[in-house]
Formats: sequence, structure tokens, C-alpha cells
Amino acid sequence: MFETVIGLEVHVQLNTKTKLFCACPTSFAEHQNTNTCPTCLALPGALPVVNKEAAIKAMRFGYAINANVNHTSHFDRKSYFYPDSPSAYQITQLTKAIVQKGEVFIDLADGSQKRIGMTQAHLEADAGKNMHEGEYSKVDLNRAGTPLMEIVSDPDMRSSEEAVAYLKKLHATVRYLDISDANMQEGSFRCDVNVSIRPKGQEAYGTRVEIKNINSFKFVAAAIAYEVQRQTEAYEDGVYEQEVYQETRLWDVDKGETRSMRGKEEAADYRYFPDPDLRPLIVTEEMVEEAKKIPELPDAKVKRYVEVLGIKRSDALVITSNKELAYYFEEMLEHDAVAKTAVTWLTSELLGRLNKAGHDIEDSPISAATLGDLLAKMSDDTISGKGAKEILDHMMENESRDIDALIDELGLAQVSDDGAILAIIDEILANNQDKVEQYKAGKEKLFGFFVGQTMKASKGTANPGKVNDLLKQRLG
Repeated sequence: MFETVIGLEVHVQLNTKTKLFCACPTSFAEHQNTNTCPTCLALPGALPVVNKEAAIKAMRFGYAINANVNHTSHFDRKSYFYPDSPSAYQITQLTKAIVQKGEVFIDLADGSQKRIGMTQAHLEADAGKNMHEGEYSKVDLNRAGTPLMEIVSDPDMRSSEEAVAYLKKLHATVRYLDISDANMQEGSFRCDVNVSIRPKGQEAYGTRVEIKNINSFKFVAAAIAYEVQRQTEAYEDGVYEQEVYQETRLWDVDKGETRSMRGKEEAADYRYFPDPDLRPLIVTEEMVEEAKKIPELPDAKVKRYVEVLGIKRSDALVITSNKELAYYFEEMLEHDAVAKTAVTWLTSELLGRLNKAGHDIEDSPISAATLGDLLAKMSDDTISGKGAKEILDHMMENESRDIDALIDELGLAQVSDDGAILAIIDEILANNQDKVEQYKAGKEKLFGFFVGQTMKASKGTANPGKVNDLLKQRLG
């Protein structure tokens, strides 16, 4: 039996307006090589200046995960020769990063939590982008110099499920902190996966293989599963040392397998040395104060939702997994929606309709305020649950968002007047005397028949609770 050991290096693009060491904009999808200057092109004589906003955002992340935030950190040069790096080195932080020794807690399938240690989070400049078109390769340097925060975990994960849970927690955290849009499709949140196996009970780690630049949770799980199987089979076939060696591999999406890219470099291969153009980054008290402005994060929200609002932990985890979903939920509550009802209508009724229509919660045609008002109308018996669903369907297809107007227009006002409901009940009972006698003779299942006939006769507008109570009186 083998144990899997996983560590992740996550690259988060910080949502600053300008690059890490120059004033070029970081806007996405601009025409190639327009967001460049002598500094990010590494022209002779151009000098870098640290982006203060990027430092504050990295510090904010550090405070959010209970890490050590260093008031003095250093920048180093990491040498490598690729076309997308005009300087032939990357400015990063090796010897003393701005954030060190943090922790992230992930939620496991059995309801427990597990602590994942964080070695460090450091600032570094992104490379450009290589583009291959037929026989030609081109380089776009718009992205060169974009501020990245690389988050390096301890090797604490033991399965692909734990790795994905850790990634999702990081993804949610950086978005709640508003330090990155974490758009995986645009490359703002991508990770390298380090995987090894070892016989259970063995303390020494096995040979670590790195899988580069995976940009979806699904592909991370698939890449880990494939690599674990590959290494396990090599071990069992007696060719572990020949087939599993320290290297960098790529995930081939089409073939569903990892393939060798290059031998894994060691620190010595990169010839790190202190950057001579950058002095130590010394943070001020003003920067510390700004960095400590942290909003309520997912774990704190889950605790509050469970303890104060009384909703199930599993529901709280679903809602807080997405910042926009959590904020939508809370705005519903501000418009008098009851928490437990709001959970069901948000996660089942609304999200189900949005998924079918191809919408996200961010571009929902129904605002949180409108849905909250709709649920408040249901709670005070102005409309029934069936009527609320009908209004929800109508609002998904039409521009009208006035709840009161729609209730009148669709004739969905719920009848709670005893006299009006009793008149319907008396007519139902008079037309079904045989069933009344059977009910009184002990066939109590017929009670549902009377309820159904009454609701049908009222076209669904009668208050179901009133119908039940008044029918019991009449049949008593």
C-alpha cells in the first residue's frame, strides 16, 4: 500500500492597475506588445520600482491565513533562458519572502477539517506569453512584469480530493480579499502540482514530480490521479528508479495523461542572487494598517451562518464557496427573507433556473432584493410557494420585476379569508358526500383528496394551512 504526498505551488495574479516594477497597465487582452516599457522589456539602464499596492495585497493574504508577514523582505534574480523572458531572469523572492508560515483549513467529505501548512507566499514578476502559429513562434510581452503572488504549500495533502479542496479554499479566499479576480480561464489562478508516493509507514518522501501550469480544478484531480497510478505501477513493476525521477511534466488534456517536459531544475540551476537594482522591501505602519482591512472570510461566514442563522453547515459551505453567492444571500436577508427559506430558494430554485438559462449569479436577471421581497411575500402568506415559483419563472423570461404588480397580473394573491375558503370547502363536500361518508368511516387517506379539490377549485390561491385547518373542522 502506498501513500500519496502532494504539495501545490499556486500562482495568483494580483489585481493591481500596473505591473510589479513599472507603470505599464495590467489589462487583459490588449493588442500584443502594447503594454510594455523599457523596464518590462529589460532594456539597458531601466530600473525597477516596487508596486506598493502589490505588496499590500500580498500582506493582506498573509494576515488572512495567520502567517508571518515580514516587515522586511528581499528580491532575488532567478536566471533562466526562455523567449518570453526578455531579461533572461525573473525577479522573485527566495531568501526572505514577504509572507511565511501560514495555514489553511480545508473541509473534508466526512465533515471534519484538516490543516494545510503554507511554507510561504512571495511576490514575483510574471513572464510573457509564447504563441505558436504554424511554422512561426511569436512572443507577446504584455504580461511580462505582471505581479504574481506564488503560494507554496507544505506537502500536507494526501489525495486529489484534499488538493482540490485546498485550491478551492485558496481561490475563495483571494476573491473575498479582492486581491485577484482568480480567473482560471485567463490564467489569473494557476498551479503547479508536486506529486510523489511512498510505502505507507515510510517517513522519507519518494521522488517528487512536478506537473506545470494546470488551470482547472477538474484537471488538477485528473493529473494527480494519473501520476499516482503511473508512479505506483512503476514501483510495483520494479522500474521505479528508471521511470520516476525528478522532472517537470505537462498535463495533456486531450490524452488525459502527463508527459515529460524537462528535467526538474534545482535552486543551483537557476543561479539565484540578490537583485542589485532593488533595495529590501520595508513596509510601513501605514501599509500594515491598510493590509489588515480584511473582510469576513468563508470560515467566519460558515460559523456565523450555522450559529446565528441556524442553517446547516453543508448549506453554509455551498453558499460561502462563492463570494457573489454569499453576498447575494445576505442581501436577500436584508429584504426580510427567512434564512432557511432563502437557502433553499437560492441554491435550488434560483441557481437551477440560472444554470438552465446559462447565467451565473453575477448576471442573474433577478436581483437579491427582488428575490428577498418575493420570499417575504411567501412568508407572510400573501402568495403560496407554488405562486412564488410561477412568479420566479415569469421574471426569468420577462423584464417586469415588480412583485406586487405580478401578483395582481397573474392572479396569484393567496386567499386566507376563512369565509371564502369555507364556501369552497362546503361546495366540495356537498358534491362528494360518498367520499365524506367513507372518510368518516375511517378512510382517512381521503383527506388529501379534499385538500387537492379545494386547492384546485381555488386555482391554487387558497392558503394551504387554512385549507387543512378548516377541512378538519368541517370533517370533524
